[in-house]
Formats: sequence, structure tokens, C-alpha cells
Amino acid sequence: MSNIKTILDIAKRTISNEAEAIKHLASLLDENFADTVNCILHSKGRLIISGIGKSAIIAQKIVATLNSTGTPSIFMHAADAIHGDLGTVLEHDVVICISKSGNTPEIKVLVPLIKRGGNILIGMTGNTDSFLAQQSNHILNTFVEKEACPNNLAPTTSTTAQLVMGDAMAISLLELRRFSSTDFAKNHPGGALGKKLYLRVNDIVINNLKPEVTTNQSVKEVIVEISEKMLGATAVLENDKVVGIITDGDIRRMLNKHDYIGSLTAKDIMTKNPKTIESSVLAVDALAQMQKQGISQLLAVNNNNYIGVVHLHNLVNEGIL
Repeated sequence: MSNIKTILDIAKRTISNEAEAIKHLASLLDENFADTVNCILHSKGRLIISGIGKSAIIAQKIVATLNSTGTPSIFMHAADAIHGDLGTVLEHDVVICISKSGNTPEIKVLVPLIKRGGNILIGMTGNTDSFLAQQSNHILNTFVEKEACPNNLAPTTSTTAQLVMGDAMAISLLELRRFSSTDFAKNHPGGALGKKLYLRVNDIVINNLKPEVTTNQSVKEVIVEISEKMLGATAVLENDKVVGIITDGDIRRMLNKHDYIGSLTAKDIMTKNPKTIESSVLAVDALAQMQKQGISQLLAVNNNNYIGVVHLHNLVNEGIL
């Protein structure tokens, strides 16, 4: 079994080497980066990103980030491009080729074909003297002194630099487009992230049972209502308006306080002026309100009309928490 200290030392050295390379990457930014961002921002076409080997994998991730943040992008593998996929590139598209050396055979074949089509070519490379750099309209310099690999062979630091350069480009475009959280939600409808951005209280409440009692109903009826509706609480209504709430906690406190409960009504044990939330509010904001006030449920209303109960468990089940 390998020594724990040795393993941790290797890991820390790797992270330190890559962190230094990324810190240096900022100093390599120049007008080429700004020109690249402006070129993509004002393009009438899409952004095509290509690469070979590990750079191709990085290209796919950059494409995913750009698509989710408002810049329509397509990944095109450099090897596939020279075997038929070059048709992906349309007249007004901007093309980014990613290559550490800038001199790989596939890139040398692909670049003249892109240039022949009249498309703007951006080279992301660690070698500004390379074939790719010389043929590009703009250069994104991702030079690194060495790989984290002790043999200086496995793409590690260099691919990290490419990834970070892609993120810098994507976030620049996002901010220049004034891409909002609402826009982001349109591209992320699924999963917990999407739900935080679009799921509203009403979307949850409509799937719940709607517990409610009137002020003069008996405690037995209150307990039955809370039990049947399975939300740990019920709204108390008077003239169809919310005047209180009774929770499981209120029931326990009542039982501790009273030996005989036969004469008690909902009005006697309810909490007045209950916490409410508009049904149009985002579910994540309902969670924030519950956490701030230390409660497990809120009464959902629409223009002061009682809609139902949203419970902390609902938010957990939806992945909001």
C-alpha cells in the first residue's frame, strides 16, 4: 500500500502546478482575446469548435458551456471534419481550432479547408509560432511551461489552460449579451439546477392535497384533516379567508396543556397571522423564507386567496434543498 503522505504530496504538487499555469494564463490575454469575443458576439452564424485528441474533449465541454450561456455552438471533431463533417461549417460561422502544438496533421489538413470557405478562424494554441497560429485570424494563447505529468507528456496543465480560456470566453459573452438567470433557465429545464431557476410554489402546491378547516371545527376534525392531507399542517379559514394555521407542533402543545380537549375548536389552538407566500414566487425563495423563519411549511396564497400548503419535504423531493 502506497504511503499516504506520498500520495497527498503528488496531488498537491499537481494542483499547485496547474494553479500557477492558470495564474500565468491571465497575463497572456491581449487584444486577440477581445477581438475573438467581439467576433463571436457579432457573428451572424454559429460558433464551431474543433480539436483532436484531448483537445477535442475540451472542445466539447466548451461547446456545452457556450450553448448553455447563450452562444449557439457546435463541436466538430477535426478528424471527422476532413472525412465529410466539414459540411457542418456554414457561410457565416466562426471556427475555433484547439491544439496545444498547433502542428498536428489533422489540423494542418483542416485549416486550409476552413480558410478556403472564407470563415473566420481562431486558433487556441500553446505555440504562437505554429501552423495554426500563423493561419488564424485571431490567436488565443494557452501556453504552459510544462505539464503536471512528471514526464511532461500527458496533457494535463495544457488542457486545463484550454478549459479555463474557454470559460473566460463564455463568461465574457454571457455578460456582454446580458444573459440573465431567466435566459439560463430556458436552457436548463431539467434537474435541480433548472428547478431552482423556474419551479414556482404553485407548481408544487397543485400536486398537494389542500388541508383546511374553519375556526369552529373541533380538534378531532383538525387532527383528521392534518392526518389525511399529510402536510403536517392545515390552514384555518374564516369567511374563506386565512386567519391561522395549525401544525403538528400546535397539536402536541395542546395535548401537553389540556387534559380535556372535547370542547376545544380550531380557533382555540391555531397560530394567528400565519406565514404565507405568493404562489407565483420561485420555490427556491420559499425555501429561503422557511430557513430564515425556522419553519417547515408555508401557506400559499394568490391575491390573499388560499391555494394550499408548500412543505419543506416538497422542496427536498424536488431537489431544491
